[in-house]
Amino acid sequence: MAKPHHNQQNPASGTHASRSASASSTTATCRNNTDGGQQRNPLRRALEALPPPIFALPFFAFALAAIAIYFLSSRQVPAPNSVHSTPLDLLSIPASTYSKPKSTMSSAEQTFIAIKPDGVQRGLVGPIISRFENRGYKLAAIKLVTPSKDHLEAHYADLKGKPFFDGLIKYMLSGPICAMVWEGRDAVKTGRAILGATNPLASAPGTIRGDFAIDVGRNVCHGSDSVENAKKEIALWFKEGDVVSYKQSQFDWIYEKA
Repeated sequence: MAKPHHNQQNPASGTHASRSASASSTTATCRNNTDGGQQRNPLRRALEALPPPIFALPFFAFALAAIAIYFLSSRQVPAPNSVHSTPLDLLSIPASTYSKPKSTMSSAEQTFIAIKPDGVQRGLVGPIISRFENRGYKLAAIKLVTPSKDHLEAHYADLKGKPFFDGLIKYMLSGPICAMVWEGRDAVKTGRAILGATNPLASAPGTIRGDFAIDVGRNVCHGSDSVENAKKEIALWFKEGDVVSYKQSQFDWIYEKA
């Protein structure tokens, strides 16, 4: 009988060898997978051990604060009896709700104004009276008078002892003086503003001295510098009963309230 060739394989042994090879391959693959998984596990564990991203916390805090502010502002309660959907008609609002506070200054305040001899001689009585009338002040007393030296010294008693005192008295004695009492709200302060600065060259245009005078020794007019002095000067220049009390026909067109 002929012996089988050495290269010829038994089918049964070949099948077994094939299965053994397949099993070995599967085992190797599993080992490789296991080794790979063991290599990935440290990295995964390191990532899982990391703390949460702290840099994102401020963003989330800011977002939460913005949301809270939005909801709080949207829940504001409107004021009682207020209507937001209807525009206000200003003409229908009572005047008492938007009128200015009542002034504490009396509309009956009085000041003493005198047109000096130079103003009388230059024919400025009319223009000066017009300045006060056009502003809205009321003429309560007026007279043309030539005062005595004693009278003038009493009027300028606070200036006695000044180098210019004697010259001032001589100047005021040089002719008639137009003495007046003007009445109205803040009459003393505003009266001084209408006259202008004592030195005409320092007076603003539009004031009496700024428009009609140049020299301080010929400054046209005099005005009380305080309410107290106004009362003293009025009492000096006018007798009781000379100052007339009456209501202007245009009073309600000058003053909103008395």
